[in-house]
Amino acid sequence: MTAPVDAPLLDAPLRPVAGPRGVPLLGSLAAFGRDPLSFMVRLREEFGDFVTWRLGPRRCVLLSHPQHIAELLGAAERDFQPVDIGWAFHQVAGESVAVLRGEQWRRKRAVVQPVVRPHRVRGYAPTMASCTIAHADGWREGQRVDVQEEMAAITQQIVAQTLFGDSPHVQGSGLRQAMATVQREIAAEVRGGVGLFLPDWVRTPARRRVLAACSVIDQAINRFIRERRAQAAEPDGQDMLATLLAQRDEQGQPLSDAELRDEAVTLWIGGQETTATTLVWAWQELSGAPQVRARLTEEVQRVLAGRAPTYEDYDQLPYTRQVVREALRLYPPVWTLCVIARHDTSVGGIPVPAGTMVWASQWSVHRDPRWFTDPQAFRPERFAADAPDPAADHTWFPFGSGPRACFGARFAQVTAVLVLAALAQRFHLEIPPGRVTPRPGFLLQPAAPILATVREVRGG
Repeated sequence: MTAPVDAPLLDAPLRPVAGPRGVPLLGSLAAFGRDPLSFMVRLREEFGDFVTWRLGPRRCVLLSHPQHIAELLGAAERDFQPVDIGWAFHQVAGESVAVLRGEQWRRKRAVVQPVVRPHRVRGYAPTMASCTIAHADGWREGQRVDVQEEMAAITQQIVAQTLFGDSPHVQGSGLRQAMATVQREIAAEVRGGVGLFLPDWVRTPARRRVLAACSVIDQAINRFIRERRAQAAEPDGQDMLATLLAQRDEQGQPLSDAELRDEAVTLWIGGQETTATTLVWAWQELSGAPQVRARLTEEVQRVLAGRAPTYEDYDQLPYTRQVVREALRLYPPVWTLCVIARHDTSVGGIPVPAGTMVWASQWSVHRDPRWFTDPQAFRPERFAADAPDPAADHTWFPFGSGPRACFGARFAQVTAVLVLAALAQRFHLEIPPGRVTPRPGFLLQPAAPILATVREVRGG
C-alpha cells in the first residue's frame, strides 16, 4: 500500500540542515563511494528533506521531498544543468541528446523524440515479442541460466532489430560485444568515482578498452548508416534508423552521420540495459513471492492464451504492468539524479548558490515509509488502478520528470511488459532464496550473478 502525501506535510516549512561533516578536502566522498545507496538513505533519515553535504570540494544538496523534487525537475534547463556523467559515457554518447544542453538539446530532442512516440512503439511491439519467443524456445526444463545474461540477450536482440531492422551485418559486426564493454566501463567509472576526476588526456587500461570498443561501434553504425542512405529514406520506416534519417529540424536540416551515430548509441543504451536490468530484478522478486507469481501467470495465460503478446495487450495486462512498476520502484535502474545550479537560485524558497550539485535519489524516495507502507516489500498491488492510496506525484520517478525526463520511458515499459508476459506464460525462473545486493554504477545492477533454474509453467 502507498501512504498518501498529506497537505500539512506538503506545506511544512523547508529548513536546510547541515549533513555529515566529512573530512577536509574530501568531504563525504569516501562514505558516498563505499555505499552510495545507504549514504543517500542515511542523509534523509538522519537529517531530513534538505541536506547540505560535500562531495570532495563540491557543495551538495540532497532533496528528499516529492514537492521539492518536482520543483527541481521542473526547473531543469532553466536553472540547472545535468552533471557530466564522465569521460567514458561522453566517448560513447558523443553529442547526443543525453548530454547536450540549452538550444542544442532542444533542437536535438525535437528531432529524436518522434522515434519513440506511442505509434512508433506500436510498430516495434511485434519485434519485442518475436525476439523474446525465439530466445525462450531455446530454454529447457531444469536448465540453469544466468538471469542477467538471458535478459540482456533478449533486449539486445530487440534493440538491434528496432534500431537497424534486419540488417544482415548486425550479428557479425561486434557491435553487441563492444556496447557491452563500454557499458561495463561506464558503470565502473561511475562506481569508482576517481575516474570522474581524471584529466581527459590520461589513458588508463579501462579508457583504452573504451576507445577500442568505440572504434568498433563507430565502424558498425557508420556502415548501417551508409547502407540505409543508399536506400530511399522512408518517413514511415519500420526501424528507428529509418525514422531518424527521415527527420528534419525546424530549419529543414537532417541529422548528420555523426549525429545519427550518437543518437543510435544513446537509444541502444537507454533501450537495452535499462530494460534488461528491470527484468532481472522483477524475476528475483517474483521468485520470492509465489502468490504474486501465480497471479501474474494466471493473467498472462488468460489474456494471451498461448499466443504472442501484442501492443494492444499492454493495456490488457494490468497486473503485469504493476509487477514492472513495482520492480522499478524497488530497484530503479537510474538510482539518483544530479544537476548543477547554473546560477544562484532556490528550491522550496531556500537559496541554492551557483555551482551547487543538487541530488534527488530515486532509491531513497521510492523506499521512504512516508510514501510507501512497508517499502521494502514487493507488492505490485500498490499500483492498481483502484488502490486506496495511490502513489503521489514524484514519489515514483524512475524515468525522471520535467523537461529532461527520459523520452524513451514508453518504449522501455512496453518492452519490459511484453517480454515478461511472453516469458511468464511459458516459464518461471526459479531463483534460490536470498536477495542479491544491488550495486550502483551507471545503472543499478546486481552485485553478483543471479542464477536460476528454468521451470516450465503448466498450461503454458
